[in-house]
Amino acid sequence: MKRSEVNALIDEGAAFIRSHGFALPPFAHWSPEELQARKTEAKAVIDGRCGWDVTDYGAGRYDEMGLFLFTLRNGRLADLKRGGGMCYAEKLLISKQDQLSPMHRHYLKAEDIINRGGATLAIELYGSAPDGSCDETAGGTVLCDGIARTFAPGEVLRFAPGESVTLMPGDWHAFWGEGGDVLIGEVSTVNDDETDNWFREPIGRFSTIEEDVAPVHLLVSDYARWLA
Repeated sequence: MKRSEVNALIDEGAAFIRSHGFALPPFAHWSPEELQARKTEAKAVIDGRCGWDVTDYGAGRYDEMGLFLFTLRNGRLADLKRGGGMCYAEKLLISKQDQLSPMHRHYLKAEDIINRGGATLAIELYGSAPDGSCDETAGGTVLCDGIARTFAPGEVLRFAPGESVTLMPGDWHAFWGEGGDVLIGEVSTVNDDETDNWFREPIGRFSTIEEDVAPVHLLVSDYARWLA
C-alpha cells in the first residue's frame, strides 16, 4: 500500500469513528515526531502496539480484502502466562461494505466481536480439525450476546448494531460489512498480531508500505523501524 493511501484511510477512518460518537485517546493524534519525542513515557503504548493499523493482507486489493483497526489498549503476554495482571485488549475496527477480512483463527486469543454501529456485520464460521486447521465439514457453538448458538459449517451469522459474538481460540472466522460500512468493537485477551493469527490461505497480516509521502501518523507495524 502507498503511504498516501494509508494517510487518507486514517483520515477517513477517524471521521467514521467520530461519526459514531467514539473519542480516541490522545496518542491517536500524535505525529511521528511527537511519538518519537515521547517514546519513553509512551513505552506501554509502543510495546503493546497500540495505535493505527491498516492492512490489505499483502494482497494489494484493500477495498476487496482489508481491514482498518485501532488498538486502544493491550495487556502483557507475561501477565497472561502467569495468570494475573493486564490480561485484556480492546480494539476498534472498520469493515467496509463487502470488504473481506479473510478466514483465520487464533491460537490463544478469545474475543468478543461487537457491532458498534453502521450496517450489518456478517461473520462466516467453521470449526477446527484435530490439528487445528480449518475443517470445512465442522460446525460448532458460539455465544451471541451470552446466548449459546450452534452454527453449521460455513454458516454466516449476521449482527445488527449492539449485537455481538464471542469467539474462542480455534473458531475459524471471516467477516465483512453487509449493506454498508460497520464500526466493530473487539474486547479480547492479550492481542499478539505477530504470532497469534493462523490464516487459511497463505497471506500476510501486515501490509508492505511504499513511502511515496511522509506519514501523518505511524502504524503499529512502523514502530520497530521508525522508533528504534
